[in-house]
Amino acid sequence: IEVKRDKTMEIKVEPKAMEIKVEPKTMEIKLEQEAMEIKIHRDTPEATLKKTKEEEQPLSPAARVFHAPAFNCYVITVIGVKKKIEPDVVIEGLKQTLIRHPRFSSKMVNKTNKNKQTQRWVRTNVVANNHVIVPDIQTQNIENANADKFLDSYVSDLTLVPLDTSKPLWELHLLDLKTSDAENVAVLKFHHSLGDGMSLMALVLACMRKTSNLNELPTLPYQNRTSSGSSRLTGGSWSGFRFLWLFMVLWSTIMLVLNTICDALRFIATAMFLKDTKTPIKGDYRLSKPKRMSLVHLTVSLDDIKLIKTNMKMTVNDVVIGVTQAGLSKYLERRYGEKKNVVGDDQKSKRNSNDMPKRIRLRSALLVNLRPTTGIQDLADMMDKGSKCRWGNMIGYIVFPFSIGLRKDPLEHLGTAKRIIDRKKNSLEAALTFIVGKFMIKAFGVKVTANLLNRMLSNTTMSFSNLIGPIEEISFFGHPITYMAPSVYGHPHALTMHFQSYMNKMTISLTVDPTVIINPYQLLDDWEESLRTIKTAVQERGSTHQ
Repeated sequence: IEVKRDKTMEIKVEPKAMEIKVEPKTMEIKLEQEAMEIKIHRDTPEATLKKTKEEEQPLSPAARVFHAPAFNCYVITVIGVKKKIEPDVVIEGLKQTLIRHPRFSSKMVNKTNKNKQTQRWVRTNVVANNHVIVPDIQTQNIENANADKFLDSYVSDLTLVPLDTSKPLWELHLLDLKTSDAENVAVLKFHHSLGDGMSLMALVLACMRKTSNLNELPTLPYQNRTSSGSSRLTGGSWSGFRFLWLFMVLWSTIMLVLNTICDALRFIATAMFLKDTKTPIKGDYRLSKPKRMSLVHLTVSLDDIKLIKTNMKMTVNDVVIGVTQAGLSKYLERRYGEKKNVVGDDQKSKRNSNDMPKRIRLRSALLVNLRPTTGIQDLADMMDKGSKCRWGNMIGYIVFPFSIGLRKDPLEHLGTAKRIIDRKKNSLEAALTFIVGKFMIKAFGVKVTANLLNRMLSNTTMSFSNLIGPIEEISFFGHPITYMAPSVYGHPHALTMHFQSYMNKMTISLTVDPTVIINPYQLLDDWEESLRTIKTAVQERGSTHQ
Protein backbone atom coordinates (compact mmCIF):
# COMPACT_ATOMS: atom_id res chain seq x y z
CA ILE A 1 0.00 0.00 0.00
CA GLU A 2 1.52 3.31 -1.09
CA VAL A 3 0.27 6.53 0.53
CA LYS A 4 0.76 9.51 -1.78
CA ARG A 5 1.19 13.15 -0.90
CA ASP A 6 -2.42 13.96 -1.72
CA LYS A 7 -3.40 11.41 0.97
CA THR A 8 -4.77 8.95 -1.58
CA MET A 9 -3.77 5.30 -1.44
CA GLU A 10 -2.73 3.02 -4.24
CA ILE A 11 -2.68 -0.77 -4.06
CA LYS A 12 -0.25 -2.68 -6.23
CA VAL A 13 -0.73 -6.44 -6.65
CA GLU A 14 2.05 -8.59 -8.09
CA PRO A 15 0.65 -11.02 -10.70
CA LYS A 16 2.14 -14.06 -8.98
CA ALA A 17 1.24 -13.05 -5.44
CA MET A 18 -2.48 -13.81 -5.50
CA GLU A 19 -2.78 -15.42 -2.05
CA ILE A 20 -3.94 -13.05 0.68
CA LYS A 21 -4.16 -14.02 4.33
CA VAL A 22 -6.90 -12.25 6.24
CA GLU A 23 -6.55 -11.41 9.91
CA PRO A 24 -10.06 -10.42 11.05
CA LYS A 25 -9.04 -7.89 13.70
CA THR A 26 -6.12 -6.07 12.10
CA MET A 27 -6.23 -2.53 10.81
CA GLU A 28 -4.64 -3.58 7.50
CA ILE A 29 -7.78 -5.49 6.56
CA LYS A 30 -9.91 -2.40 6.86
CA LEU A 31 -7.57 -0.41 4.65
CA GLU A 32 -7.48 -3.22 2.09
CA GLN A 33 -11.26 -3.55 2.08
CA GLU A 34 -11.79 0.19 1.65
CA ALA A 35 -9.20 0.38 -1.10
CA MET A 36 -10.75 -2.59 -2.86
CA GLU A 37 -14.15 -0.94 -2.64
CA ILE A 38 -12.78 2.19 -4.29
CA LYS A 39 -11.18 0.12 -7.03
CA ILE A 40 -14.41 -1.81 -7.67
CA HIS A 41 -16.42 1.37 -8.10
CA ARG A 42 -13.87 2.90 -10.45
CA ASP A 43 -13.67 -0.20 -12.63
CA THR A 44 -17.47 -0.60 -12.99
CA PRO A 45 -18.89 2.70 -14.32
CA GLU A 46 -22.19 0.99 -15.20
CA ALA A 47 -22.74 -0.41 -11.72
CA THR A 48 -26.13 0.23 -10.30
CA LEU A 49 -25.06 -0.17 -6.69
CA LYS A 50 -23.86 2.70 -4.57
CA LYS A 51 -22.68 0.29 -1.90
CA THR A 52 -20.57 -2.80 -2.27
CA LYS A 53 -22.65 -4.73 0.21
CA GLU A 54 -25.30 -6.66 -1.73
CA GLU A 55 -28.85 -5.76 -0.81
CA GLU A 56 -31.18 -8.71 -0.52
CA GLN A 57 -34.94 -8.99 -0.44
CA PRO A 58 -37.07 -12.16 -0.34
CA LEU A 59 -39.37 -12.89 -3.25
CA SER A 60 -43.02 -12.19 -2.59
CA PRO A 61 -45.37 -15.23 -2.47
CA ALA A 62 -46.75 -14.43 -5.94
CA ALA A 63 -43.24 -14.00 -7.38
CA ARG A 64 -42.25 -17.42 -6.01
CA VAL A 65 -45.30 -18.98 -7.69
CA PHE A 66 -44.33 -17.38 -11.01
CA HIS A 67 -40.98 -19.21 -10.77
CA ALA A 68 -42.59 -22.62 -10.19
CA PRO A 69 -42.21 -25.03 -13.16
CA ALA A 70 -46.00 -25.38 -13.39
CA PHE A 71 -46.52 -21.63 -13.64
CA ASN A 72 -43.40 -20.04 -15.14
CA CYS A 73 -44.75 -16.80 -16.65
CA TYR A 74 -43.17 -14.08 -18.80
CA VAL A 75 -44.33 -10.70 -20.11
CA ILE A 76 -43.52 -9.62 -23.67
CA THR A 77 -44.24 -6.11 -24.95
CA VAL A 78 -43.87 -5.24 -28.63
CA ILE A 79 -43.30 -1.52 -29.23
CA GLY A 80 -43.52 -0.04 -32.74
CA VAL A 81 -41.66 3.22 -33.40
CA LYS A 82 -41.76 5.81 -36.19
CA LYS A 83 -38.01 6.04 -36.90
CA LYS A 84 -34.95 3.85 -37.21
CA ILE A 85 -33.83 2.75 -33.76
CA GLU A 86 -30.45 3.98 -32.53
CA PRO A 87 -29.16 1.27 -30.15
CA ASP A 88 -26.57 3.54 -28.49
CA VAL A 89 -29.23 6.09 -27.61
CA VAL A 90 -31.53 3.39 -26.19
CA ILE A 91 -28.73 1.84 -24.12
CA GLU A 92 -27.82 5.21 -22.65
CA GLY A 93 -31.48 5.81 -21.84
CA LEU A 94 -31.73 2.44 -20.07
CA LYS A 95 -28.75 3.37 -17.88
CA GLN A 96 -30.57 6.48 -16.71
CA THR A 97 -33.95 4.81 -16.11
CA LEU A 98 -34.78 1.10 -16.09
CA ILE A 99 -31.46 -0.16 -14.75
CA ARG A 100 -31.85 2.08 -11.70
CA HIS A 101 -34.98 0.24 -10.61
CA PRO A 102 -34.19 -2.31 -7.85
CA ARG A 103 -35.96 -5.23 -9.54
CA PHE A 104 -34.24 -4.62 -12.87
CA SER A 105 -30.83 -4.47 -11.21
CA SER A 106 -31.29 -7.61 -9.09
CA LYS A 107 -30.84 -11.26 -9.95
CA MET A 108 -32.83 -14.11 -8.45
CA VAL A 109 -30.67 -16.31 -6.20
CA ASN A 110 -31.59 -19.61 -4.55
CA LYS A 111 -30.18 -19.88 -1.03
CA THR A 112 -30.21 -22.77 1.42
CA ASN A 113 -30.53 -22.00 5.11
CA LYS A 114 -31.05 -24.73 7.72
CA ASN A 115 -32.02 -27.24 5.02
CA LYS A 116 -34.62 -24.79 3.71
CA GLN A 117 -34.28 -23.27 0.25
CA THR A 118 -35.27 -19.64 -0.18
CA GLN A 119 -35.35 -17.33 -3.19
CA ARG A 120 -34.08 -13.77 -2.84
CA TRP A 121 -33.52 -10.71 -4.99
CA VAL A 122 -29.82 -9.79 -4.79
CA ARG A 123 -28.59 -6.46 -6.15
CA THR A 124 -25.86 -6.82 -8.72
CA ASN A 125 -23.85 -4.82 -11.25
CA VAL A 126 -25.75 -4.37 -14.50
CA VAL A 127 -24.09 -3.88 -17.88
CA ALA A 128 -26.75 -2.58 -20.27
CA ASN A 129 -25.13 -4.15 -23.35
CA ASN A 130 -25.64 -7.60 -21.83
CA HIS A 131 -29.41 -7.06 -21.84
CA VAL A 132 -29.83 -5.38 -25.24
CA ILE A 133 -29.95 -7.67 -28.27
CA VAL A 134 -29.66 -6.27 -31.81
CA PRO A 135 -30.18 -9.17 -34.25
CA ASP A 136 -28.72 -9.02 -37.74
CA ILE A 137 -31.80 -9.02 -39.97
CA GLN A 138 -31.44 -9.19 -43.75
CA THR A 139 -34.24 -6.78 -44.65
CA GLN A 140 -33.63 -6.36 -48.39
CA ASN A 141 -36.08 -9.15 -49.26
CA ILE A 142 -38.60 -8.43 -46.49
CA GLU A 143 -41.48 -6.09 -47.28
CA ASN A 144 -44.74 -5.23 -45.45
CA ALA A 145 -46.78 -8.45 -45.05
CA ASN A 146 -43.65 -10.60 -45.00
CA ALA A 147 -42.14 -8.26 -42.39
CA ASP A 148 -45.25 -8.62 -40.22
CA LYS A 149 -44.99 -12.39 -40.40
CA PHE A 150 -41.27 -12.23 -39.66
CA LEU A 151 -41.96 -10.12 -36.56
CA ASP A 152 -44.68 -12.50 -35.34
CA SER A 153 -42.34 -15.45 -35.86
CA TYR A 154 -39.42 -13.71 -34.11
CA VAL A 155 -41.51 -12.80 -31.06
CA SER A 156 -43.07 -16.27 -30.97
CA ASP A 157 -39.62 -17.88 -30.99
CA LEU A 158 -38.77 -15.91 -27.84
CA THR A 159 -41.36 -17.94 -25.93
CA LEU A 160 -39.06 -20.97 -26.18
CA VAL A 161 -35.97 -19.18 -24.84
CA PRO A 162 -35.79 -18.80 -21.04
CA LEU A 163 -34.05 -15.79 -19.50
CA ASP A 164 -30.56 -16.19 -18.04
CA THR A 165 -30.96 -16.41 -14.25
CA SER A 166 -27.34 -15.36 -13.67
CA LYS A 167 -28.37 -11.77 -14.37
CA PRO A 168 -31.51 -9.62 -13.89
CA LEU A 169 -34.51 -11.23 -15.58
CA TRP A 170 -35.16 -8.89 -18.50
CA GLU A 171 -33.92 -8.17 -22.00
CA LEU A 172 -34.63 -5.78 -24.86
CA HIS A 173 -34.54 -6.73 -28.54
CA LEU A 174 -34.08 -3.91 -31.07
CA LEU A 175 -35.21 -4.92 -34.56
CA ASP A 176 -34.22 -2.91 -37.63
CA LEU A 177 -37.36 -4.11 -39.36
CA LYS A 178 -39.96 -2.02 -41.18
CA THR A 179 -43.46 -3.45 -40.77
CA SER A 180 -46.86 -2.32 -42.04
CA ASP A 181 -47.46 -0.21 -38.91
CA ALA A 182 -43.97 0.77 -37.70
CA GLU A 183 -40.58 1.85 -39.04
CA ASN A 184 -38.69 -0.23 -36.45
CA VAL A 185 -39.68 -2.48 -33.54
CA ALA A 186 -38.48 -2.99 -29.97
CA VAL A 187 -39.41 -6.09 -27.97
CA LEU A 188 -39.22 -6.02 -24.16
CA LYS A 189 -39.18 -9.35 -22.36
CA PHE A 190 -39.16 -9.78 -18.59
CA HIS A 191 -40.12 -12.40 -16.06
CA HIS A 192 -43.51 -11.95 -14.41
CA SER A 193 -41.94 -12.32 -10.98
CA LEU A 194 -40.52 -8.80 -11.38
CA GLY A 195 -43.99 -7.34 -10.86
CA ASP A 196 -47.65 -7.42 -11.85
CA GLY A 197 -48.76 -6.28 -15.29
CA MET A 198 -49.99 -2.85 -14.26
CA SER A 199 -46.82 -2.04 -12.31
CA LEU A 200 -44.57 -3.22 -15.13
CA MET A 201 -46.42 -1.18 -17.76
CA ALA A 202 -46.34 1.86 -15.47
CA LEU A 203 -42.58 1.40 -15.13
CA VAL A 204 -42.14 1.18 -18.90
CA LEU A 205 -44.19 4.37 -19.31
CA ALA A 206 -42.07 6.07 -16.64
CA CYS A 207 -39.05 5.50 -18.90
CA MET A 208 -40.79 7.38 -21.72
CA ARG A 209 -41.55 11.04 -22.36
CA LYS A 210 -44.08 13.05 -24.36
CA THR A 211 -43.01 13.69 -27.93
CA SER A 212 -44.29 17.26 -27.66
CA ASN A 213 -42.14 17.88 -24.57
CA LEU A 214 -39.31 15.46 -23.84
CA ASN A 215 -39.16 16.68 -20.23
CA GLU A 216 -42.74 15.63 -19.43
CA LEU A 217 -43.94 12.16 -18.43
CA PRO A 218 -46.83 10.45 -20.28
CA THR A 219 -50.35 11.45 -19.26
CA LEU A 220 -53.00 8.83 -18.57
CA PRO A 221 -56.75 9.53 -18.97
CA TYR A 222 -58.39 11.02 -15.92
CA GLN A 223 -60.98 8.62 -14.57
CA ASN A 224 -63.80 10.80 -13.34
CA ARG A 225 -65.72 9.18 -10.53
CA THR A 226 -69.14 10.69 -10.27
CA SER A 227 -70.21 11.56 -6.83
CA SER A 228 -73.11 9.72 -5.31
CA GLY A 229 -76.49 11.29 -4.96
CA SER A 230 -76.21 11.34 -1.16
CA SER A 231 -73.13 13.54 -1.33
CA ARG A 232 -75.15 16.25 -3.06
CA LEU A 233 -77.98 16.21 -0.53
CA THR A 234 -78.44 19.15 1.80
CA GLY A 235 -78.63 18.72 5.55
CA GLY A 236 -82.43 18.70 5.60
CA SER A 237 -82.85 16.26 2.74
CA TRP A 238 -80.14 14.04 4.23
CA SER A 239 -82.12 13.58 7.41
CA GLY A 240 -85.17 12.67 5.35
CA PHE A 241 -83.31 10.06 3.32
CA ARG A 242 -81.25 8.67 6.19
CA PHE A 243 -83.40 5.56 6.57
CA LEU A 244 -83.29 4.87 2.83
CA TRP A 245 -79.52 5.34 2.80
CA LEU A 246 -79.03 2.94 5.72
CA PHE A 247 -81.26 0.37 4.02
CA MET A 248 -79.26 0.61 0.78
CA VAL A 249 -75.96 0.25 2.65
CA LEU A 250 -77.26 -2.80 4.50
CA TRP A 251 -78.59 -4.35 1.31
CA SER A 252 -75.31 -3.71 -0.54
CA THR A 253 -73.36 -5.31 2.28
CA ILE A 254 -75.59 -8.39 2.26
CA MET A 255 -75.23 -8.72 -1.52
CA LEU A 256 -71.46 -8.24 -1.27
CA VAL A 257 -71.19 -11.09 1.23
CA LEU A 258 -73.51 -13.40 -0.75
CA ASN A 259 -71.73 -12.69 -4.05
CA THR A 260 -68.34 -13.31 -2.45
CA ILE A 261 -69.50 -16.63 -0.98
CA CYS A 262 -70.94 -17.74 -4.35
CA ASP A 263 -67.79 -16.73 -6.21
CA ALA A 264 -65.60 -18.48 -3.65
CA LEU A 265 -67.60 -21.71 -4.02
CA ARG A 266 -67.37 -21.51 -7.82
CA PHE A 267 -63.63 -20.89 -7.57
CA ILE A 268 -63.18 -23.96 -5.37
CA ALA A 269 -65.36 -26.04 -7.68
CA THR A 270 -63.29 -24.89 -10.67
CA ALA A 271 -60.07 -25.88 -8.92
CA MET A 272 -61.56 -29.27 -8.04
CA PHE A 273 -63.74 -30.47 -10.91
CA LEU A 274 -65.79 -27.79 -12.75
CA LYS A 275 -64.45 -27.63 -16.31
CA ASP A 276 -65.30 -25.43 -19.25
CA THR A 277 -66.88 -26.89 -22.37
CA LYS A 278 -64.34 -28.44 -24.71
CA THR A 279 -64.39 -25.92 -27.55
CA PRO A 280 -62.02 -25.30 -30.50
CA ILE A 281 -60.22 -22.60 -28.46
CA LYS A 282 -59.67 -24.60 -25.25
CA GLY A 283 -56.37 -26.39 -24.76
CA ASP A 284 -55.38 -29.10 -22.30
CA TYR A 285 -52.28 -28.08 -20.36
CA ARG A 286 -52.31 -30.38 -17.37
CA LEU A 287 -48.85 -31.90 -16.90
CA SER A 288 -47.77 -30.47 -20.27
CA LYS A 289 -44.34 -29.11 -21.09
CA PRO A 290 -43.70 -25.49 -22.21
CA LYS A 291 -44.46 -25.02 -25.88
CA ARG A 292 -44.00 -22.36 -28.54
CA MET A 293 -46.79 -19.79 -28.43
CA SER A 294 -47.82 -17.45 -31.25
CA LEU A 295 -48.09 -13.73 -30.50
CA VAL A 296 -50.04 -11.51 -32.91
CA HIS A 297 -51.74 -8.12 -32.63
CA LEU A 298 -54.25 -5.81 -34.31
CA THR A 299 -54.83 -2.07 -33.85
CA VAL A 300 -58.33 -0.58 -34.14
CA SER A 301 -59.87 2.84 -33.54
CA LEU A 302 -60.42 3.75 -29.89
CA ASP A 303 -62.86 6.43 -31.07
CA ASP A 304 -65.24 3.71 -32.30
CA ILE A 305 -65.16 2.09 -28.85
CA LYS A 306 -65.76 5.46 -27.17
CA LEU A 307 -68.71 6.15 -29.49
CA ILE A 308 -70.36 2.91 -28.35
CA LYS A 309 -69.48 3.68 -24.74
CA THR A 310 -71.08 7.13 -24.85
CA ASN A 311 -74.27 6.03 -26.57
CA MET A 312 -74.75 2.95 -24.39
CA LYS A 313 -73.73 4.77 -21.16
CA MET A 314 -71.03 2.20 -20.38
CA THR A 315 -67.33 2.13 -19.68
CA VAL A 316 -64.63 1.31 -22.22
CA ASN A 317 -64.05 -1.97 -20.38
CA ASP A 318 -67.76 -2.86 -20.69
CA VAL A 319 -67.61 -2.30 -24.45
CA VAL A 320 -64.35 -4.23 -24.90
CA ILE A 321 -65.70 -7.27 -23.06
CA GLY A 322 -69.02 -7.09 -24.92
CA VAL A 323 -67.27 -6.95 -28.31
CA THR A 324 -64.95 -9.77 -27.22
CA GLN A 325 -67.99 -11.89 -26.36
CA ALA A 326 -69.46 -11.22 -29.81
CA GLY A 327 -66.12 -11.88 -31.53
CA LEU A 328 -65.60 -15.20 -29.71
CA SER A 329 -69.14 -16.27 -30.62
CA LYS A 330 -68.52 -15.46 -34.27
CA TYR A 331 -65.18 -17.26 -34.30
CA LEU A 332 -66.58 -20.37 -32.60
CA GLU A 333 -69.48 -20.49 -35.06
CA ARG A 334 -66.93 -20.52 -37.87
CA ARG A 335 -64.82 -23.25 -36.23
CA TYR A 336 -67.82 -25.49 -35.50
CA GLY A 337 -68.93 -25.02 -39.10
CA GLU A 338 -65.52 -26.14 -40.34
CA LYS A 339 -65.71 -29.17 -38.06
CA LYS A 340 -69.14 -30.03 -39.49
CA ASN A 341 -67.76 -29.99 -43.04
CA VAL A 342 -65.05 -32.42 -41.93
CA VAL A 343 -67.14 -34.97 -40.01
CA GLY A 344 -70.16 -34.83 -42.33
CA ASP A 345 -73.81 -33.93 -41.88
CA ASP A 346 -74.74 -37.30 -40.35
CA GLN A 347 -72.74 -36.57 -37.17
CA LYS A 348 -74.17 -33.18 -36.23
CA SER A 349 -76.51 -34.39 -33.50
CA LYS A 350 -77.00 -32.31 -30.42
CA ARG A 351 -76.21 -29.18 -32.40
CA ASN A 352 -78.46 -26.19 -33.01
CA SER A 353 -78.95 -24.49 -36.35
CA ASN A 354 -75.64 -22.63 -36.15
CA ASP A 355 -73.66 -25.82 -35.35
CA MET A 356 -72.59 -24.66 -31.88
CA PRO A 357 -73.66 -26.47 -28.70
CA LYS A 358 -76.73 -24.90 -27.15
CA ARG A 359 -74.95 -24.21 -23.88
CA ILE A 360 -71.25 -23.39 -23.72
CA ARG A 361 -69.40 -22.78 -20.49
CA LEU A 362 -66.53 -20.49 -21.46
CA ARG A 363 -64.79 -18.60 -18.68
CA SER A 364 -61.82 -16.28 -18.54
CA ALA A 365 -59.34 -15.78 -15.71
CA LEU A 366 -58.79 -12.11 -14.96
CA LEU A 367 -55.74 -11.06 -12.96
CA VAL A 368 -56.58 -8.18 -10.61
CA ASN A 369 -53.91 -5.92 -9.09
CA LEU A 370 -54.84 -5.45 -5.42
CA ARG A 371 -52.00 -3.06 -4.61
CA PRO A 372 -52.79 0.66 -5.10
CA THR A 373 -51.43 1.49 -8.53
CA THR A 374 -48.02 3.14 -8.37
CA GLY A 375 -48.02 6.43 -10.27
CA ILE A 376 -45.75 7.06 -13.24
CA GLN A 377 -44.25 10.07 -11.45
CA ASP A 378 -43.43 7.96 -8.36
CA LEU A 379 -41.62 5.39 -10.52
CA ALA A 380 -39.75 8.11 -12.39
CA ASP A 381 -38.61 9.58 -9.05
CA MET A 382 -37.49 6.12 -7.90
CA MET A 383 -35.24 5.75 -10.95
CA ASP A 384 -34.05 9.36 -10.96
CA LYS A 385 -33.66 10.16 -7.27
CA GLY A 386 -33.58 6.73 -5.63
CA SER A 387 -36.81 7.35 -3.72
CA LYS A 388 -39.02 4.48 -2.60
CA CYS A 389 -42.47 3.49 -3.86
CA ARG A 390 -44.75 0.45 -3.72
CA TRP A 391 -43.78 -2.50 -5.88
CA GLY A 392 -44.32 -6.22 -6.21
CA ASN A 393 -46.88 -8.87 -7.13
CA MET A 394 -50.04 -8.46 -5.09
CA ILE A 395 -52.66 -9.99 -7.34
CA GLY A 396 -55.87 -11.97 -7.11
CA TYR A 397 -58.02 -13.83 -9.64
CA ILE A 398 -61.55 -13.37 -10.93
CA VAL A 399 -63.27 -16.08 -12.97
CA PHE A 400 -65.34 -14.24 -15.56
CA PRO A 401 -68.04 -16.15 -17.51
CA PHE A 402 -68.64 -15.18 -21.14
CA SER A 403 -72.13 -15.66 -22.58
CA ILE A 404 -71.39 -17.38 -25.89
CA GLY A 405 -73.98 -17.56 -28.65
CA LEU A 406 -75.18 -15.75 -31.75
CA ARG A 407 -77.63 -12.89 -31.13
CA LYS A 408 -80.11 -11.34 -33.53
CA ASP A 409 -79.46 -8.02 -31.84
CA PRO A 410 -75.67 -7.54 -31.45
CA LEU A 411 -76.28 -5.03 -28.64
CA GLU A 412 -77.38 -7.93 -26.43
CA HIS A 413 -73.71 -8.84 -26.06
CA LEU A 414 -73.08 -5.43 -24.48
CA GLY A 415 -76.01 -5.81 -22.11
CA THR A 416 -75.07 -9.26 -20.85
CA ALA A 417 -71.41 -8.28 -20.48
CA LYS A 418 -72.28 -5.20 -18.42
CA ARG A 419 -74.58 -7.18 -16.11
CA ILE A 420 -71.83 -9.72 -15.40
CA ILE A 421 -69.24 -6.97 -14.85
CA ASP A 422 -71.50 -5.08 -12.42
CA ARG A 423 -72.14 -8.32 -10.55
CA LYS A 424 -68.39 -9.06 -10.30
CA LYS A 425 -67.66 -5.56 -9.05
CA ASN A 426 -69.89 -6.26 -6.05
CA SER A 427 -67.72 -9.14 -4.83
CA LEU A 428 -64.46 -9.64 -2.94
CA GLU A 429 -63.44 -12.63 -5.07
CA ALA A 430 -60.04 -11.19 -6.08
CA ALA A 431 -59.06 -10.25 -2.52
CA LEU A 432 -60.23 -13.64 -1.21
CA THR A 433 -58.21 -15.60 -3.79
CA PHE A 434 -55.12 -13.57 -2.89
CA ILE A 435 -55.53 -14.28 0.84
CA VAL A 436 -56.18 -17.99 0.25
CA GLY A 437 -53.21 -18.23 -2.12
CA LYS A 438 -50.90 -16.58 0.40
CA PHE A 439 -52.11 -18.97 3.12
CA MET A 440 -51.58 -22.01 0.88
CA ILE A 441 -48.01 -20.98 0.09
CA LYS A 442 -47.23 -20.77 3.80
CA ALA A 443 -49.09 -23.98 4.67
CA PHE A 444 -48.32 -26.25 1.70
CA GLY A 445 -45.48 -24.57 -0.18
CA VAL A 446 -45.01 -23.01 -3.60
CA LYS A 447 -45.10 -26.27 -5.58
CA VAL A 448 -48.52 -27.37 -4.30
CA THR A 449 -49.97 -23.87 -4.73
CA ALA A 450 -48.62 -23.56 -8.29
CA ASN A 451 -50.01 -26.98 -9.24
CA LEU A 452 -53.43 -26.08 -7.82
CA LEU A 453 -53.42 -22.75 -9.67
CA ASN A 454 -52.38 -24.53 -12.84
CA ARG A 455 -55.26 -26.99 -12.41
CA MET A 456 -57.77 -24.21 -11.80
CA LEU A 457 -56.68 -22.27 -14.89
CA SER A 458 -56.62 -25.44 -16.98
CA ASN A 459 -60.32 -25.87 -16.20
CA THR A 460 -61.06 -22.42 -17.66
CA THR A 461 -60.61 -21.42 -21.30
CA MET A 462 -58.68 -18.17 -21.57
CA SER A 463 -57.09 -15.13 -19.91
CA PHE A 464 -58.15 -11.52 -20.40
CA SER A 465 -56.78 -8.12 -19.40
CA ASN A 466 -57.22 -4.47 -20.32
CA LEU A 467 -54.84 -1.58 -19.57
CA ILE A 468 -55.19 2.16 -20.07
CA GLY A 469 -52.37 3.89 -21.95
CA PRO A 470 -51.24 7.48 -22.62
CA ILE A 471 -53.53 9.93 -24.37
CA GLU A 472 -50.70 11.77 -26.16
CA GLU A 473 -47.89 10.57 -28.39
CA ILE A 474 -44.87 9.44 -26.37
CA SER A 475 -41.27 8.61 -27.24
CA PHE A 476 -39.08 5.66 -26.33
CA PHE A 477 -35.74 7.39 -25.68
CA GLY A 478 -36.33 9.80 -28.55
CA HIS A 479 -38.16 7.32 -30.80
CA PRO A 480 -41.88 8.26 -31.29
CA ILE A 481 -44.15 5.28 -30.61
CA THR A 482 -46.91 4.08 -32.95
CA TYR A 483 -48.30 1.25 -30.81
CA MET A 484 -47.67 -0.92 -27.73
CA ALA A 485 -48.72 -4.57 -27.65
CA PRO A 486 -48.07 -6.30 -24.29
CA SER A 487 -48.99 -9.89 -23.53
CA VAL A 488 -48.21 -12.81 -21.20
CA TYR A 489 -47.31 -16.46 -21.71
CA GLY A 490 -46.39 -19.42 -19.52
CA HIS A 491 -49.80 -20.02 -17.94
CA PRO A 492 -52.00 -22.98 -19.00
CA HIS A 493 -54.26 -21.28 -21.56
CA ALA A 494 -54.43 -21.66 -25.33
CA LEU A 495 -55.75 -18.09 -25.65
CA THR A 496 -54.79 -14.87 -23.89
CA MET A 497 -56.32 -11.55 -24.97
CA HIS A 498 -54.79 -8.27 -23.89
CA PHE A 499 -56.07 -4.79 -24.73
CA GLN A 500 -53.83 -1.71 -24.56
CA SER A 501 -55.08 1.78 -25.38
CA TYR A 502 -52.72 4.46 -26.72
CA MET A 503 -53.75 7.89 -28.03
CA ASN A 504 -56.81 7.23 -30.23
CA LYS A 505 -55.97 3.56 -30.81
CA MET A 506 -56.67 0.25 -29.14
CA THR A 507 -54.23 -2.63 -29.74
CA ILE A 508 -55.48 -6.18 -29.26
CA SER A 509 -52.71 -8.68 -28.50
CA LEU A 510 -53.28 -12.42 -28.75
CA THR A 511 -51.08 -15.13 -27.30
CA VAL A 512 -52.28 -18.46 -28.67
CA ASP A 513 -51.28 -22.09 -28.83
CA PRO A 514 -50.95 -22.64 -32.61
CA THR A 515 -51.86 -26.30 -32.25
CA VAL A 516 -55.28 -25.26 -30.90
CA ILE A 517 -55.96 -21.92 -32.61
CA ILE A 518 -54.47 -22.47 -36.04
CA ASN A 519 -55.32 -19.03 -37.48
CA PRO A 520 -55.25 -16.31 -34.79
CA TYR A 521 -55.56 -13.62 -37.46
CA GLN A 522 -59.09 -14.88 -38.17
CA LEU A 523 -59.99 -14.36 -34.51
CA LEU A 524 -58.69 -10.78 -34.74
CA ASP A 525 -60.72 -10.23 -37.92
CA ASP A 526 -63.87 -11.57 -36.23
CA TRP A 527 -63.27 -9.22 -33.28
CA GLU A 528 -62.90 -6.25 -35.63
CA GLU A 529 -66.00 -7.29 -37.59
CA SER A 530 -68.00 -7.55 -34.33
CA LEU A 531 -66.86 -4.03 -33.39
CA ARG A 532 -68.12 -2.68 -36.72
CA THR A 533 -71.42 -4.55 -36.39
CA ILE A 534 -72.06 -3.23 -32.87
CA LYS A 535 -71.04 0.30 -33.87
CA THR A 536 -73.51 0.20 -36.79
CA ALA A 537 -76.28 -1.09 -34.50
CA VAL A 538 -75.60 1.72 -32.01
CA GLN A 539 -75.73 4.35 -34.75
CA GLU A 540 -78.99 2.94 -36.15
CA ARG A 541 -80.48 2.88 -32.67
CA GLY A 542 -79.49 6.51 -32.14
CA SER A 543 -81.04 7.61 -35.44
CA THR A 544 -84.35 5.86 -34.69
CA HIS A 545 -84.57 7.50 -31.24
CA GLN A 546 -84.10 10.99 -32.65
